[in-house]
Amino acid sequence: MGLCVTGGATMTCSFGMAPSTLNVMPAAKTTSAMPLATISDNVPFVNIMPFGMCQSMANPTVASATAAAMGALTPMPCTPVISGPWAPGVPQVLVGGKPAVNNQCKLTCAYGGMIQFTNSGCQTVQL
Repeated sequence: MGLCVTGGATMTCSFGMAPSTLNVMPAAKTTSAMPLATISDNVPFVNIMPFGMCQSMANPTVASATAAAMGALTPMPCTPVISGPWAPGVPQVLVGGKPAVNNQCKLTCAYGGMIQFTNSGCQTVQL
C-alpha cells in the first residue's frame, strides 16, 4: 500500500524548481518521534511550504512576468494554492480521527502543479 508519511517528508511540485518539506503538527499524531501526516495536512505556508520558483503559466505572477518579458517564460516565487486534501489517503488507518497519508498520495495546486513525495520520512511503517 505504501509507506507512512511523517513530518519532514520531502515533496516536489511538477511546476516548482526546488523540493519542499512537509510540516505536520504533532497534536496526537505521533509514531515514534515523528508525527504522522493526515489528509488535512495540506495548508499552504503551514504544512506545505513553497517549492522555490514557480513555472506555471496558470500562476498570475508567472503569466504577468512572462508577458512583460515578451513571452520568455519568467519563473516567479512559488505560492502554493492547494485545491483539496491529500488524495487518495488511507481511510482504513485513522490518525487523530482523519485518514492517514502514504507516499502514494498527491496534492493538486490550483496553478496545475502536482505535488508528490520523494521521501516519505518513514522507512519502516507500511500503510
